Amino acid sequence: MVPPGTPRYLKRTVDAPTPSQVRRPLVTVTPQGLFCEPGGFHIDPWRPVERAVITHAHADHARPGSQRYLGTRTGEALLRRRLGADAVIDSLEQGERRTLGDVTVSLHPAGHVLGSAQVRIEHRGEVWVVSGDYKRAPDPTCAPFEPVRCHTFITEATFGLPIYRWEAPRAVAEDLVRWWDANRARGRSAVLFCYALGKAQRVLAELARLTDRTVFVHGAVHALVEVYRDAGVAMLPTRLVSDVEKGTSFAGALVLAPPSAGGSTWMRRFGEAETGFASGWMRVRGNRRRRGFDRGFVLSDHADWADLLRTVEETGAEQVLTTHGHAEPLARYLRERGLDAAPLATPFEGEAED
Repeated sequence: MVPPGTPRYLKRTVDAPTPSQVRRPLVTVTPQGLFCEPGGFHIDPWRPVERAVITHAHADHARPGSQRYLGTRTGEALLRRRLGADAVIDSLEQGERRTLGDVTVSLHPAGHVLGSAQVRIEHRGEVWVVSGDYKRAPDPTCAPFEPVRCHTFITEATFGLPIYRWEAPRAVAEDLVRWWDANRARGRSAVLFCYALGKAQRVLAELARLTDRTVFVHGAVHALVEVYRDAGVAMLPTRLVSDVEKGTSFAGALVLAPPSAGGSTWMRRFGEAETGFASGWMRVRGNRRRRGFDRGFVLSDHADWADLLRTVEETGAEQVLTTHGHAEPLARYLRERGLDAAPLATPFEGEAED
């Protein structure tokens, strides 16, 4: 029952499913990670396990060493690059069901990066969904998020504060082009730091709607861009910085690099350059100043505050568990509005670079 005074955006638009009886949690926290006991598998374990179900290929979710992995077919190439050629990886199409132990598992689009998924677990009529990382904003590089009805929803809360609200991706891309053009006019290079998996490819795809210029990329970005191209994702043409003859001027160029390249000798190649950083953390201006970037571009691969609330509503969940980032504030907000919500403590708090 919805308590009086609950805001409209938190009310259920359709009846949520009801478990036939109270049961033990389907997912618990163990020293190895989130564990589904009746299914005999862990989800994004942080230590090696017998069977791991992986939401996506970022390093804090896909770690080597487990005996067997299960992920999405569209994300398999990224997982193989992350886990190594010898990893045993099974894959499912999005929405395809598989029986593991006593549960039925399916993977559903999370909209985070290529092949990212939420994990739906069904056991004797009860349904839990583990979101992994997700976003609701449009992204030409991956399948859009798909709300999945459930009794219990484990949601990320990386940006679980009201200050985090995103602009339209096209507006950010237009701002990036203006910055690039301004540096071209001054004879400078523009070096944009961004996460090598997901963010760099999204930037290239968003810019491809506005220009056809070639972008120079760091080697860590290049390898993953090629995986996206093989998957049919349209992006701007790219060229490896290391393929350019030493001494060549990069004046007027846009360069994409992982944050780890900042301050390294690699940066000397670009001469006079302005630096930027693409991340949801740039919503707080102090973060840009503290890290010494000339520009900050607010482009996140996670849900913002409004979309976290919208997603909770659309799942119809009776219980919400929050994890990563601002888990406690989000859980408290949901409790104040009548939901059964609590933080789920884990040792990892999401990608530091978003």
